[in-house]
Amino acid sequence: MIPRYSRPEMVAIWSAETKFRIWYEIEAHACDAQAALGVIPKASAEAVWKAKDVTFDVARIDEIEAVTKHDVIAFLTHLAEHIGAEEARFVHQGMTSSDVLDTTFNLQLVRATDLLLADMDRLLAALKVRALEHKDTVCIGRSHGIHAEPVTMGLKFARFYAELDRGRARLVAARAEIATGAISGAVGTFANIDPSVEEHVCAQLGLTPEPVSTQVIPRDRHAMYFATLGVIGSSIENIATEIRHMQRTEVLEVEEFFSKGQKGSSAMPHKRNPVLTENLTGLARLVRMAVVPAMENVTLWHERDISHSSVERNIGPDTTITLDFALARLTNVIEKLVIYPDNMLANMNKFRGLIHSQRVLLALTQKGVSRENAYTLVQRNAMKVWEQGLDFQTELLGDPEVRAALSEAEIAEKFDLGYHTKHVDTIFARVFGPA
Repeated sequence: MIPRYSRPEMVAIWSAETKFRIWYEIEAHACDAQAALGVIPKASAEAVWKAKDVTFDVARIDEIEAVTKHDVIAFLTHLAEHIGAEEARFVHQGMTSSDVLDTTFNLQLVRATDLLLADMDRLLAALKVRALEHKDTVCIGRSHGIHAEPVTMGLKFARFYAELDRGRARLVAARAEIATGAISGAVGTFANIDPSVEEHVCAQLGLTPEPVSTQVIPRDRHAMYFATLGVIGSSIENIATEIRHMQRTEVLEVEEFFSKGQKGSSAMPHKRNPVLTENLTGLARLVRMAVVPAMENVTLWHERDISHSSVERNIGPDTTITLDFALARLTNVIEKLVIYPDNMLANMNKFRGLIHSQRVLLALTQKGVSRENAYTLVQRNAMKVWEQGLDFQTELLGDPEVRAALSEAEIAEKFDLGYHTKHVDTIFARVFGPA
């Protein structure tokens, strides 16, 4: 990813230096296990660890690869330059390149996931704070973009919290799915390397041995992983889109924080645009972009091919770096989001009581009016509000057929906002647990 949408800690996981360090550790741990089995001399295994403090020269490895046209061989050649050719001849015994590449890739994904989980924890904490803060801040709920019935701003935040909490649980499962390693040799049969070597290396790296690795770790694991990241990206976009709608000038119920000196438009000095949430919408597309290629990587020829390789070299770093940045940006948006309760109330009252139409409809049916006739009575008065700007309660009070079923007091009671928020505490307890 470009630096604009990258954070250093996640970028470091995908650096060439980190990759080569993991390659080295895999080879060194494998040598230890081979020495314990008597396959290689113990002194040779110990010699490999002489390079433990070495900073591998990326430029030198690239120089060797330009000749060998093979990245793992280039690295092993460079490692031999540090530990000596005699000792290096025992490195990579019985292993194949995929043992190193696949195990490293999964370990990088695990480390990236740990950062993403920490990101999600911070975002969830921010959403909970805002949900509790605005639990009783009444605003209009909308369906199809049209005023429906009252909700609270706290319920919106609670909904986002619950959605991302599900996303976090999926990410935990995806981490477990991807946390496997393979040191099984050519075509995965362990013919040239004992399974105990794989067990030792995986234990040292915090991974689980892959049950069946056909020289490569099965890519259904990766498909599930990137699909999970895609769902989290969609949840980010869901929240961002709601904020963008609520910041529209004619709505203006919330607004991204606008800092001192910030400029909204090069042409129009009055503009305060929802640029962060618009950016998040775009970043979510980039995260989801990895899902289909990851799914297509599941299908490989026989025991292995490398059609997945170029895809993963891109989507591994790009997707995790992008999601890391997006989660951090959304957390900042939520923490600093400016909320306008007075505008929410004004918008809710814009159509003079129409939002209480269902309560009147239900009240009429409770009084013996058929649902069809009750709907007709309520709708004809509601349309006067839509079309003529009249007051809904006033029109109901002046309608003889409505008044034949409902008294003035019964009609007035149907316009109580508190009716719509009486179960907010129940919903909050479901999301956040008992108060």
